[in-house]
Amino acid sequence: MGAKCYVEQNGTSKGESKGNRKWGGSVQGLVDAPIDKVWLMVSQSSRLPEWMPMVEACTDLAGEEGVPGYIRLVSGFMFPQEDGDRSWIKERLISFDNSSFTYTYKMEAGNVGLDGSVNSIKLMDYRDDSALVEWSFEIDPLENAYEENIIDYLGFIYRSFIQRIGVAIKTSSANLE
Repeated sequence: MGAKCYVEQNGTSKGESKGNRKWGGSVQGLVDAPIDKVWLMVSQSSRLPEWMPMVEACTDLAGEEGVPGYIRLVSGFMFPQEDGDRSWIKERLISFDNSSFTYTYKMEAGNVGLDGSVNSIKLMDYRDDSALVEWSFEIDPLENAYEENIIDYLGFIYRSFIQRIGVAIKTSSANLE
């Protein structure tokens, strides 16, 4: 259940924000499982800890999952904190489309410094019962940080999550047998 991934950056400037330009990029990976199984894994908040090992919990706060406006609280050790405490991010669902296998969340608040960032996941059917997963992200420039370093770090994290999807599906299927 391997995944092949790469990071693509939007822009190349370091450390400076010019106007309202956002920092962003995307990561893609091939998951060795049918698109329906991949979607079932990635589209349910309760299953985040299965493929995001640094996530300990995902709690419903408001609304209905799968309906824009839904709010969830994701907590765990996704981003290291100076005090050693858990990371937490409150996310609002912006869009969700079962037919095109896409959804978008906006990070509204948290202790990781990424408030206002937008993350989208899109699945594409691939040959031989595989799915191509694209995770795109856009953040506001961060003070005292280099764009390239932040984009590389986020790309690394999101790429590792994509790589875990196939393993999570295989483990879930084995547990059902």
